[in-house]
Amino acid sequence: MSGGRRWILMVPIAVLVTALLAAVVTWVRAGDIQQDLTSRAQAALAGAGLSAGHLGFHGRDATLSGFPLDQSLRALEVVRAVDGVRAARFEGDALPVTTSPVTSAPPSTPPSSSPPPTTTPAGPPPPPTDKAGVQAEIDRMLAEAPISFVPNTARLTPEGAQAARDVAIALAKSPASFRYRVTGHVARGPGGATAALKLSQDRARAVARILTSNGLTAKRVTYRGLGDTRPASGAGEDRRVEITVL
Repeated sequence: MSGGRRWILMVPIAVLVTALLAAVVTWVRAGDIQQDLTSRAQAALAGAGLSAGHLGFHGRDATLSGFPLDQSLRALEVVRAVDGVRAARFEGDALPVTTSPVTSAPPSTPPSSSPPPTTTPAGPPPPPTDKAGVQAEIDRMLAEAPISFVPNTARLTPEGAQAARDVAIALAKSPASFRYRVTGHVARGPGGATAALKLSQDRARAVARILTSNGLTAKRVTYRGLGDTRPASGAGEDRRVEITVL
């Protein structure tokens, strides 16, 4: 066989070897990424006191299972916040919260001949179902626990994130036909109107994500930022997030 023909036959072999080497390198890197994400996500869960469940990764997608019901949503948020994680979901159902049985102490005095009158404890009032009532409940909750951010960023403080989750849980009980708009406001700053508008939009989007991660569907929530165009009358209230029933 001439040298020219041998060279032509070696070209596809070289291409095949190169492709195989690239596949091996990609596979090894994927394994390293999964191991790194698993380690950092487990550390984040442990730091949040959420180490009761199981965590696995397929590429950059996380799968959680075995977490108690009252920790499931928080565990999803912690894993989603880990840098590099693309998505996180639950596999199967969250475990119900178990409580220890309560043993009542024997009565210290002998029972009287006539039974005591029975009283029915008053439960919490039902959630409002009208637009005005739901808006009043939102305003009350935000007045008691405002949604706060780390200064000059769109990152919520732990207290601000909890306040947003509490509002989301309350709104999930409202009529399914209600829609909500999240509006971000910021104070005037050295960055000018453009920087103020972007920061207000980023903050509104961060709150909207918490609402849609805790019971509300994405089609029920919109968001917008108004920058520093609507200053509030009270001191410090320029930096605020409003939630309005549409």
